[in-house]
Amino acid sequence: MFKKILLATDGSDHALRAAIKAADMAKLTSDTMITVVYVVDGTTSKSDVLSAGDKVAINEKRTRKLRPTEQLLEKENIAFKIKMLKGEPGPEIVKYANKEEFDLVIVGSRGLNALQEMVLGSVSHKVAKRVECPVMIVK
Repeated sequence: MFKKILLATDGSDHALRAAIKAADMAKLTSDTMITVVYVVDGTTSKSDVLSAGDKVAINEKRTRKLRPTEQLLEKENIAFKIKMLKGEPGPEIVKYANKEEFDLVIVGSRGLNALQEMVLGSVSHKVAKRVECPVMIVK
């Protein structure tokens, strides 16, 4: 079924719920690989440099956001790898997902109301509209 799953995460509660669903989906098929993608956007990168100033501290802060997802997948014995991307989250996830030809993309919803989503556009909405494979948005 889904052997190659992309899990987009930002370390939020919604992203962790998406990780739980990704683990559930991975259990349905043997030899499933989950690629956990974390996108560092320019704004976050600048604020990280200003607040931490040290590359080691910045990388540790980013890695800390991924730990709950890593621990969950390890506990469930799910094969996974981490991929860090740089840029605007929506377009970077779409570009990577389409290039690598995933079977399924799973992303958490931030729960924006319809007006905010229409005006601002959420990452999950951008991904769902532009990725060429099935997309699961987890609330």
